[in-house]
Amino acid sequence: MARNARGGSRTGVQLAALAAAGLFLLLGVLGFIPGITTGYDEMRFAGHHSGAKLLGLVQVSVLHNILHLGFGLVGLVLARRVAGARLFLAGGGALYLGLWLYGLAVNEESGANLIPVNGAANWLHLFLGFGMLALGLLLSDRVGTGGRLDTPFDRP
Repeated sequence: MARNARGGSRTGVQLAALAAAGLFLLLGVLGFIPGITTGYDEMRFAGHHSGAKLLGLVQVSVLHNILHLGFGLVGLVLARRVAGARLFLAGGGALYLGLWLYGLAVNEESGANLIPVNGAANWLHLFLGFGMLALGLLLSDRVGTGGRLDTPFDRP
């Protein structure tokens, strides 16, 4: 079983946060690898002019990849504690749902499309947002043990 910073077993919410953080780190690294990122020579620092696409689908830029790497690192730090893991998943999920709404509102060719986002990125942000939010709100360190679900006041 995985161990946390205090030597105890990691909870389900911590493992989910670690998995999500690992996914963001992976996405950030893959965004900088030519071949996995098509149009790599067309990658820009930021903005909708970046022609690079992760796996040929999701439009990326240097800024987009750096944000994924930073978000993944924050997730690794927060996953050390149950409350931090919940915050990373629920707060990050809400953030990604906001990013999904931003992607729907902004024109792909607009100067406001700084990250950049395209249709594939919008679907990915929707999936990540709902998934992280659900994991952060529904996972309990007592689920599956036959015990009661914890309350916010019981959380460390």
